[in-house]
Amino acid sequence: MAVRQSAGVLLFRRTAAVASEPEVLLGHPGGPFFARRDEGHWSIPKGEPDRADEDLLAVARREFAEEVGHPAPAGQPDGSVPIALGTIVQTGGKLVHAWAIEGDLDPATARSNVFELEWPPRSGRRETFPELDRVAWFAAAEARRWVKPTQIPFIDRLIAAIGGESAESGKALDAGEAASTGRDGT
Repeated sequence: MAVRQSAGVLLFRRTAAVASEPEVLLGHPGGPFFARRDEGHWSIPKGEPDRADEDLLAVARREFAEEVGHPAPAGQPDGSVPIALGTIVQTGGKLVHAWAIEGDLDPATARSNVFELEWPPRSGRRETFPELDRVAWFAAAEARRWVKPTQIPFIDRLIAAIGGESAESGKALDAGEAASTGRDGT
């Protein structure tokens, strides 16, 4: 059986209010199973490839657009390519690949795609729910509290890549240090 995979974009922005680390955009899963779950359940916008040979960065961009209702920026403001954050394994065994892209959007304008689910179970009734029922900006330190624990390394890898402070080490890392300590996302 093939390993399930998904790919996503961790959108980030730098603000004067939180100069030492970026803010990251996270989404809260929609549907009845997450209605009363908040802390530790938010996620980067992500989704699964339609085909086994589909380019994972293209999947990440498509899923961001579907789940947030806005296209992911093409690259960084300085013209560089998205930052590869590597791969994590979620609790259920799914591999998640992520890229960070600097950009901004107003969460109030986000509109997610929807899915259908029989609800309540065995009722015969189908309900429609958004994949993400809300998105919000979080300072990186705060995001670690709200995001799925298995996705925290994406935030730490982003901070290491842009020269901020990593919660893993408690000290500032530049990109060279991140690579030498193995925290470069590979």
